[in-house]
Amino acid sequence: MSKTIFILGGARSGKSRFALELGKQQTGTKIYLATAEPRDAEMSTRIKQHQQERSADWETVEEPLHLSETLQALEGRADVILIDCLTLWLSNLMMDKRQSDQILSQEIDPFIDSVAKRNTTIIAVSNEVGQGIVPADPLARRFRDLSGLLHQKYAAIAEDVYFMTAGIPQKIKGNKHE
Repeated sequence: MSKTIFILGGARSGKSRFALELGKQQTGTKIYLATAEPRDAEMSTRIKQHQQERSADWETVEEPLHLSETLQALEGRADVILIDCLTLWLSNLMMDKRQSDQILSQEIDPFIDSVAKRNTTIIAVSNEVGQGIVPADPLARRFRDLSGLLHQKYAAIAEDVYFMTAGIPQKIKGNKHE
């Protein structure tokens, strides 16, 4: 049975670990769809840590920009796809496109449509960035705003939504008894 699951939380809240645990509970072929790019030493270290946390039953596909097309290409290849993470994907798009107004119509909306049409369990991880102070510069405010819109759209199609705090998952949408 396919399902769309969304896991939100702050940095180092345990989102990816929890997503892997949920994925482990699923049967069948598993794909970890990584959006991170090793642009600096810190990110390279984080990527290596995430790779070490995954068991051998996860195939890794790296795609920093074209999630909709990648999901289409993976059709029928996996029973579970874990996308980690949506805010890194958005950041990659903003740096690549440089025009956030077009990101919604050209990238986010088609991605949401492609997830909604899948016959695969999709687990997406994303950073909640809108609960802090208002960013000081325009690019950071656009990122915060687009993240919020992306999260609203994904949460609307997800059957289950979790919010992670200090490694503790809080189910905020879906059947509370699962």
